[in-house]
Amino acid sequence: MRSSISAAGRRPFWDLRSRKRQDLLFCLCLLLPAVVLCVAFILIPIVDSVAMSFTTYKIANLTKNRPGEWNDFANYTRLWKAGKLQSAIGITARFVGITVALTFVVGMTLALILNTQPRGARFLRSVMMIPWVIPTVIAGLLWAWIYANPYGLVQYLVSVFTGGRVTDFGMLNIKGTALWGVIIAGLWKQVPLMTLLLLAGMQNVPDDLLEAAEIDGAGYLTRLIHILIPYMRSVIAVSVSMCIIENFKQYPLFATLTNGGPVGATTTLAVLSYDEAFVNNNYGSGAAVTTVWLLVMVVVVLLFNLVFRREKD
Repeated sequence: MRSSISAAGRRPFWDLRSRKRQDLLFCLCLLLPAVVLCVAFILIPIVDSVAMSFTTYKIANLTKNRPGEWNDFANYTRLWKAGKLQSAIGITARFVGITVALTFVVGMTLALILNTQPRGARFLRSVMMIPWVIPTVIAGLLWAWIYANPYGLVQYLVSVFTGGRVTDFGMLNIKGTALWGVIIAGLWKQVPLMTLLLLAGMQNVPDDLLEAAEIDGAGYLTRLIHILIPYMRSVIAVSVSMCIIENFKQYPLFATLTNGGPVGATTTLAVLSYDEAFVNNNYGSGAAVTTVWLLVMVVVVLLFNLVFRREKD
């Protein structure tokens, strides 16, 4: 007994006769595979990519298995002086901001409608999930056919509403509308999941509280702002955070619809990273874009959660 208990009266860490330490060891054993996988497939590649962003690493280094030459911030300064980095950050910010805002507004509207249990609500919920289930590349090809000029659906509708005056409207070929074309496709793909998550949060709000507020004379808008949304804060925070991350890393839609064009109007950080690494065969430069991309995404998500938490407090 004396050998297993320290002078301070506490059991040493390796003494597993305590139930609490047995539970702790069991939890660590369960977590170990996940931790190993995260370190091997997430943390190590990120560290390697950040290190590569400070080197000159091109196709010759890859084929001849030579390490990259350290060049400090040359990749970053070259991209900044060329204006590629600023342009990509601006386009990414516009795409993420508009898409997330519209996804939340449309998703919340649909969730409020479905929460009233209209006729055929279950069927509508099932049908709504079809766009989300479809792979993003397939969705991009589908919208490419819809936008196609001159035989696409959008061209047909424009021709009908303009009385046949506009017969050559290529939404993805115009610099001012190309990004909106991708945004619409992104909304079609992401609104169903947002709606489902918000609807699940709404259905957890106590009915007694809503009924009491209605009896006290609170209108629908008052109940929505002061009861429904506050009870859904955690669901909203998770849903919007997921949407921000999803749109920051959005590449398949841009690859299938515009590939960064026209004239760089839809070149986001994801597209620029791919172009620098696999089109220009400059992996160091591509890693630099990826590093900036990761930092911007992390900062935006952290700021959103910080602001959301302060509002909650």
